[in-house]
Amino acid sequence: MAKRLYVGGLPYATRDAELKEAFSEAGEVASATVIMDRASGRSKGFGFVEFENDADADKAIEMFDGKDMGGRTINVNEARPMEERPRRDNDRGGYSRGNW
Repeated sequence: MAKRLYVGGLPYATRDAELKEAFSEAGEVASATVIMDRASGRSKGFGFVEFENDADADKAIEMFDGKDMGGRTINVNEARPMEERPRRDNDRGGYSRGNW
């Protein structure tokens, strides 16, 4: 079963291919994704790496957590499910229609 890791503190220039290449030192990487801001197109400084097996994912945590990557200290841990967040209304700077 695949295990997904959260990677935080990435250099903003990091792209998917670089992330996958770096983490492939720990084992077979199924996917690597750097999260990008939709509005600016820039990296948000974090991403996710998915490994084919749990042993490789655990090895990656051990190898990379707290290490330097491009001048920044990254943190690596098992990804948690995304939490439910309240919907944001972007109309009129966050005000609901008719409340201004």
